[in-house]
Amino acid sequence: MDDLTKSAFLNRPDLHVETEGEFQGWRTWSRDNFETNNGPFYHRMDDEGRIHCAFRVEKKHLNGMSNVHGGAFMAFADHCLFAMAAPVLQGPGVTVSFACEFLDAAREGELVEGSGDIMRAGGSLIFLRGLLKSAERPLFTFSGTIKRVRRRMPAAAAPSAGSS
Repeated sequence: MDDLTKSAFLNRPDLHVETEGEFQGWRTWSRDNFETNNGPFYHRMDDEGRIHCAFRVEKKHLNGMSNVHGGAFMAFADHCLFAMAAPVLQGPGVTVSFACEFLDAAREGELVEGSGDIMRAGGSLIFLRGLLKSAERPLFTFSGTIKRVRRRMPAAAAPSAGSS
């Protein structure tokens, strides 16, 4: 892995590195309110440059059957997409496509891990696929497409036509 790719992964302005507990040294993002409330979801890069994601199942992640809610799996998989794309994304992006298959359930206390691959990274689109598992048990497969976007100024902050 080259230094530019690794630095792109490590230098997001909203990057938070966990300093204690089970996920000490793992990273998360502080500006995503949805993930902050529904996670915490973590990711790290190994020495070979592969991205690993994880979360510990808590009661808040469960559905009425005491299994991980499908929406929790989907939200975590979306986090995985962006963590895996981070070394090549180089700025903001949005999920434009997401597909998944539910294979098995996870229960409170289990460690859910996510991994995957960038299938292709073009000029504006990044195509990825991944797998969530607990220990060696496959739970959920997913694929998605991220579109690189430019930040837009809010309409109220943008200069109006005709003003000087």
